[in-house]
Amino acid sequence: MPETPPQGQPDEAMVDLLIKQVTEGLSSAEQRELDVMDSETASAYLRDFERAAAAVTLAAGTRGASLPPELAQRIARQAAEHFGPGAEALVASAPGASAQVSSLDAARSAKLDAGTASPRRASASRSGTYGWLAAAACLVLAVFGWMRSPAPPEAPAVAVLPPTTIIPPVPPPPPAPPTPAQERTALLAKSDSIKVTLGATKDPASKGVNGDVVWDPVTQKGFLHFVGLAANDPAVKQYQLWIFDAARDQRYPIDGGVFDVPADASEVVIPFNASLAVSKAAAFAVTVEKPGGVVVSARQHVVALGAAS
Repeated sequence: MPETPPQGQPDEAMVDLLIKQVTEGLSSAEQRELDVMDSETASAYLRDFERAAAAVTLAAGTRGASLPPELAQRIARQAAEHFGPGAEALVASAPGASAQVSSLDAARSAKLDAGTASPRRASASRSGTYGWLAAAACLVLAVFGWMRSPAPPEAPAVAVLPPTTIIPPVPPPPPAPPTPAQERTALLAKSDSIKVTLGATKDPASKGVNGDVVWDPVTQKGFLHFVGLAANDPAVKQYQLWIFDAARDQRYPIDGGVFDVPADASEVVIPFNASLAVSKAAAFAVTVEKPGGVVVSARQHVVALGAAS
């Protein structure tokens, strides 16, 4: 048989109704049942329950996150032990509290045990309002202590390297074209090339001249090589090469083109091409002509002459 609570203390039925009013709301029948009870005690404890529920709701719902089950159970157990009947079920009803302490049956059991275990709590009167405010403060501190617990350290930032740029190798520059002297040397190495020595004549302009011709009968190309040939002014006169072909009239040698000797050039190598096909080169001669050369030379100024062997 349930014990009658001391004056100013709610009984089990009142606690059940007050808890349900704070957490769920009462039906019409339950509200009438509560209205016939001790209104002063019900009103005092209802305000206490509402303040505690509001404080726990605010603390637990600040971040929209659930309380850890261990914290919810510990808060409910301490509330039942230290602040009178119904505290555990009130905490269990807060948003985010653990499901293990949310049932009203568990709240009633905790309330009854707590109500009969301590004479000090059983003799509490209207000052229970301050006890519930203290309970709410403790619950708020516990919840905010959980919310402010240090977050796990963030992983160190990983440096993001820019994408690798592949630079294609720079191709080597093309080799420089061979000089006339190098080409002459290469032509000399060919077995079918012809080399003809060019000597000075009685013309005063040929004094100290020494040279040769390297001729390629296959490509119809060749090179003149001179040492000591005097420089000329292209605006006044030019040197002209003549190729005597054994198959042609010797009065009409083949034109090999005009060339110049730069000032201060002690040695020159001049490439040339035959203007007509040469069947068999018999001799080579160099004359001094007007700028641009002539079609048929008078051979008045022959500065170098040489015959093929």
